[in-house]
Amino acid sequence: MHALIVVSHANPASLTHAIAHRVADGITNADPAATTEFADLTAERFDPVFNSDDLAYFEKRAAAPDDVAREHARLERADTLVLVYPIYWWSFPALLKGWIDRVFSNGWAYDEGPDGKVQKKLQRLQVHLVANGGADAGMIERHGYAKAMATQIDHGIFDYCGANVASSARLLASDPGFPVAHLDTAHAIGRRIANPGS
Repeated sequence: MHALIVVSHANPASLTHAIAHRVADGITNADPAATTEFADLTAERFDPVFNSDDLAYFEKRAAAPDDVAREHARLERADTLVLVYPIYWWSFPALLKGWIDRVFSNGWAYDEGPDGKVQKKLQRLQVHLVANGGADAGMIERHGYAKAMATQIDHGIFDYCGANVASSARLLASDPGFPVAHLDTAHAIGRRIANPGS
């Protein structure tokens, strides 16, 4: 198994980055043959703005922009995608959303036919979502964030492309033992990614 771990946080010393590395440790501890690769969107200065070149690619008038083609190649090497991110305004950070906007493109992640039917092209990909945030679980449930996240992300993005969201975790500041406990939880998430039956 090869996992691409995508991290979106401006501070490399953040809890988000620490969680991502613990997920990677869990994967390789559970399966020494497994490999991981990091995509640190901030450090790599990924441009999240969907531009005229992206539109031309979407409309199948041009090839993928070079930076998008590089992301496609990374994803094609992986059978597992792990997104690790802080919850900003009840969603992804803009940088991660822009990565999805540009990379999960028509013709690569899915294909819209002339008849309007969609061919889902990422059925081989297992997706794991690891979000961390400051709200407590009660607030998330009261305001319907869990359902909204599943609608927007699980269904609206990944199911549309055929990718399976195999797990989704929210690590919250109100959780017992925060923040240290989140690192143990992240390691356990990684172990379950590598060994789903455990």
